[in-house]
Amino acid sequence: MQVEKFSYDNTSVRNFGYAAFLWGAVGMLVGLIVALQFFIPQLNFIEYATFGRLRPLHTNAVIFAFVGNGIFMGVYYSLQRLCKARMWNDTLSKIHFWGWQFIIVCAAATLIFGITSGKEYAELEWPIDIMITLIWVVFGVNMFGTILTRRERHLYVAIWFFIATWITVAMLHIVNSIAIPVSLFKSYSAYAGVQDALVQWWYGHNAVAFFLTTPYLGLMYYFLPKAANRPVYSYRLSIIHFWALIFLYIWAGPHHLLYTALPDWAQSLGTVFSIMLIMPSWGGMINGLLTLRGAWDKVRDDVVLKFYVVAVTAYGMATFEGPMLSIKSVNAVSHYTDWTIAHVHVGALGWNGFLTFGILFWLIPQMYRTALFSKKLANIHFWLGTLGILFYAVPMYWAGFTQSFMWKQFTPEGILKYPNFLETVTAIMPLYITRAFGGGLYLVGALVGIYNLIKTMQQGKFLANEDAEAPALEKNYATHGTEHWHRWIERRPVQLLVVAFVMVIIGGVIELIPTFLIKSNIPTIASVKPYTPLELQGRDLYVREGCYVCHSQMIRPFRSEVARYGEYSKAGEFVYDHPFQWGSKRTGPDLAREGGKYPDSWHFNHMDDPRTMSPGSIMPPYSHMIDHDLNISLTAKKIRVMQTLGVPYPKGYDQIANDDLEKQALKVQANLKKDGIVCSEKKEIIAMIAYLQRVGTDIKNEPKAVEAGIK
Repeated sequence: MQVEKFSYDNTSVRNFGYAAFLWGAVGMLVGLIVALQFFIPQLNFIEYATFGRLRPLHTNAVIFAFVGNGIFMGVYYSLQRLCKARMWNDTLSKIHFWGWQFIIVCAAATLIFGITSGKEYAELEWPIDIMITLIWVVFGVNMFGTILTRRERHLYVAIWFFIATWITVAMLHIVNSIAIPVSLFKSYSAYAGVQDALVQWWYGHNAVAFFLTTPYLGLMYYFLPKAANRPVYSYRLSIIHFWALIFLYIWAGPHHLLYTALPDWAQSLGTVFSIMLIMPSWGGMINGLLTLRGAWDKVRDDVVLKFYVVAVTAYGMATFEGPMLSIKSVNAVSHYTDWTIAHVHVGALGWNGFLTFGILFWLIPQMYRTALFSKKLANIHFWLGTLGILFYAVPMYWAGFTQSFMWKQFTPEGILKYPNFLETVTAIMPLYITRAFGGGLYLVGALVGIYNLIKTMQQGKFLANEDAEAPALEKNYATHGTEHWHRWIERRPVQLLVVAFVMVIIGGVIELIPTFLIKSNIPTIASVKPYTPLELQGRDLYVREGCYVCHSQMIRPFRSEVARYGEYSKAGEFVYDHPFQWGSKRTGPDLAREGGKYPDSWHFNHMDDPRTMSPGSIMPPYSHMIDHDLNISLTAKKIRVMQTLGVPYPKGYDQIANDDLEKQALKVQANLKKDGIVCSEKKEIIAMIAYLQRVGTDIKNEPKAVEAGIK
């Protein structure tokens, strides 16, 4: 048998590792800043650092910069050794690395400047979406090139998860990112209202599933046994875990939209499949933890294994809680509250964060041919991180319960006990302070860990090309009757890719296609009209400022919400909303029936300094909108794009849209002047007021006509 000599590429692994802890520190620091803004609103001191702009920066930095680079680091290291082959093309590895870092820089710059599509976890505008697609293809070509030139016939379980990740993330990103550009920095989603909400959370939930979970499960299956020096507990359990997980996960997205205007059948599908997810998810957790059976003495002494144990445990907790939150009675309590924030961060800080640092603490000494600089510092990092998770999550669970119970509570006379939304905000302020303390602990721990890694690299000598040898792959491989049936597909990466794609696309097709093709799923309402040009511009400003991260526009059919906000939301109200703005968190009150509640002057003063109108408010000021002129150069093109998307503006309306915009702006200006406010009709604040005064007014005052107007 011919033995071939080759070398592993550690340079790309090292580069992705550098990027992971650099962007991790940045993302966590921004997270701490936005946590501080909850009780120190003065930190919203410039328009580029308001909560609405920093929060998407935080989520994108942590998900795509920290975790993304962590994924690529782990994949590039493990894939070469599992395939007994160098990465297929060194140039592609470099293009992948530098291309991904360029995307991250572009994302940070655009989000700070308010250039956003307004879709959670998919805020980046269309040119960056195209770059992501191209770099993802580069990654896929390099990965499959390595797999196809491997010297190991069978594909280990980690590679199954890598393959499923690649094809599913590609599908999710492309479908959710379809938009029509208005300019280089502005586009409108191809979907509207209910359809956009379903596509977004089909993407959003499965971005968690196939970017934050499946690749990390692949890394768990490789690095945990390596660190423990033990085989995976159960091969058969890993098979069940993989196939059941990728099939069931894709259906669960609608559980983010329970009690909304989404059709009931779609909500029910999301609930059923979410509950079933407990089984494969816990199968993976059990497989990971039982790999350490008989090695618990080693866990006590090995800090890397400590990180892994907490990470896998956090994965088990998050994947038990997720299905529980998809039960309607539980979701009625949790949704729009900080309970969801706690749930997400148990997964992000515990599962993704700790597994990443555990891998780094194992990987860096391997590549630098040295021991970890300080086990004591690693243990300090571990305990700071663990305490940080607890101080973060526990207060947010408490805050979530407090919010929900206060929102829903009535007096014996049948009126809301806490009608003022700010009463909820002030009640949980100590919990926000404690949450920030926990986030600070976690960040300090991460910085200690990064220092430890830097010192480790300084004391060692990096091995860029690691020599290896392995027998060439046999072309005529004889199978044996006793071989496990699953071995067939483990030898065939292309077939594995195809079957995995079929498994994940089934759920998406069954959920999405009926919502788009069956009109009864999205009834229209005769009184709902397109936005005027000024309102459309104001809505774009609302998206630019990230208002959707704090305010929902979806009143659920609960007694408490109808009493607090007004008539519950109907699917037909949102048919012209590109993108939808239902939100996922209520830091402030719902705005679905905001129009007409207050005079224009109230909105002006509230946007200028929220605390003058709402004492105790933690909302950022938007006085820059009073100073900035509204850009109306794109109004005509925006109208034409909306017409392309099916919004029924009259033919040729784009030519006179700015005339109508100016007329409405003058009316708003006149209303402000009546209350002693002098403001040019050309300012952005005029458009924002026009939009806020429009929201929810199409059916607000005619509940009986609403039902009759459905056609």
